[in-house]
Amino acid sequence: MNLPPLSDSHASTPPRLLVAWHSRTGASEAMADAAVAGAGANGTLMPADKVQPEDMLACAGYLFVCPENLACMSGIMKEMFDRCYYSLLGRIEGRGFATAIAAGSDGTGAQRQIDRIAKGWRLRRVAEPLIINCHAQTPAEILAPKIVNDKSLKQCHQLGEALAEGLRLGVF
Repeated sequence: MNLPPLSDSHASTPPRLLVAWHSRTGASEAMADAAVAGAGANGTLMPADKVQPEDMLACAGYLFVCPENLACMSGIMKEMFDRCYYSLLGRIEGRGFATAIAAGSDGTGAQRQIDRIAKGWRLRRVAEPLIINCHAQTPAEILAPKIVNDKSLKQCHQLGEALAEGLRLGVF
């Protein structure tokens, strides 16, 4: 029995994970770099100020990485959501997402904000929130460049790897 060759429509590339990040002191950037390294060839790393709705449409899942500033997500990350929100309503429902927050002490305020936006988009949280505490409490510590420890970077790497694999397998 002769079967026709598979057409290009049967060959597909694995779904991509968008790692959108913002950082002022280096912690969130290091976390995003580690996550996209974990995602490998299926990861796309973009600074939040460059992300456009088309970038989000081109990816099957998302990892949002930012610092918590004054108990909120960073302004540039919020601006990304503002810029993309309405044009993506009803177009990305059900896609998986996760978050990684660099915090001075808590991180839950930024986490709640992103969760509320994701709920409006009808995204599906597919991993527990990752909050990396940098223990910055004084003005000098808060403004200083951050070095994320190896254990925390490994967690970010594993998160990126798990998200990309889950997308590849169609789990989310």
